Amino acid sequence: MPTDTDVPTKPSLTLKRRLRASPEKVYAAWTDPEKIVRWFGPDSGEVRHAETDVRVGGRYAVCFFTEDGEEHNVGGVYRDVIPGEKLAFTWAWRTMPERESFVTVLVKPDGDGTILTLIHEQFYDEAARDRHRDGWSGCLDKLEHYLA
Repeated sequence: MPTDTDVPTKPSLTLKRRLRASPEKVYAAWTDPEKIVRWFGPDSGEVRHAETDVRVGGRYAVCFFTEDGEEHNVGGVYRDVIPGEKLAFTWAWRTMPERESFVTVLVKPDGDGTILTLIHEQFYDEAARDRHRDGWSGCLDKLEHYLA
C-alpha cells in the first residue's frame, strides 16, 4: 500500500529578501502593472506589457524580453490575495502551459523595511527549478533596486 513518502514530490524553491521599503510599497510593486514593467524580469531586458486583475480568480500576464532578445510570456490566476501581505498565483509560460506551477509572495514588516518571501512550487523538474531560481534572483535584484 502506497504511503505519503511514496508519492514523488515536485521541486520547489524559496527565496527571501529584506527590502528597504514598506510592505505597502512592496505589495504595490507586485500588483500595479505600471510598477511591474519597471522591475520585472531576470535581467536588463525590457518588460513590454503587464496586466493584473488582483482578486481571487483574477488573471495576470507579463510579457518581457531578456537581454538576448528572447520574448517571454507568463501568466496565471490569483488564488489568494491579502492586500499588503500575500499574493498566491498559478504560473505558466505561454509556450508550456502544461507545466503550470504555483507562486506565493509573502510580505512582512521588518523594522523600517520588509521581508519578502517568494515560494515557487510544483516545478516540472529540477532543471526548471534551477532556471527559475536564477530568473527570480535577477528579478528580486531589480525589485530591490527599483524600491531603493
